[in-house]
Amino acid sequence: MAEAESSETDAVTATGSDADPDGVSPAVRALAYLRGTTYALGTLLVLALLAVGTVGIIAEIKGTWHWAIHLESTVSYLGVFVAGVLALLLPAATLLVIARRVVDE
Repeated sequence: MAEAESSETDAVTATGSDADPDGVSPAVRALAYLRGTTYALGTLLVLALLAVGTVGIIAEIKGTWHWAIHLESTVSYLGVFVAGVLALLLPAATLLVIARRVVDE
């Protein structure tokens, strides 16, 4: 029986399917890369917001002008970073939602 299944798989592969030797289609592979990219960008966004929150809590506890300067510079630099991450994350997330509807895993 396993021999029959093997010959059927070989016949399907020989007829020109788009799947690679592992049986994964290029669309599913591209969707996996897009999902990984979206999750990585989302993780960067969360870590940036966590850093701002941490510095903000320390600045509030310390209450000195020194930590107020740290908070101001952290918000300034991470604001630019978050804007860049969001510029990539929003289209990637939108494309992921659309692709998950189109591609049948």
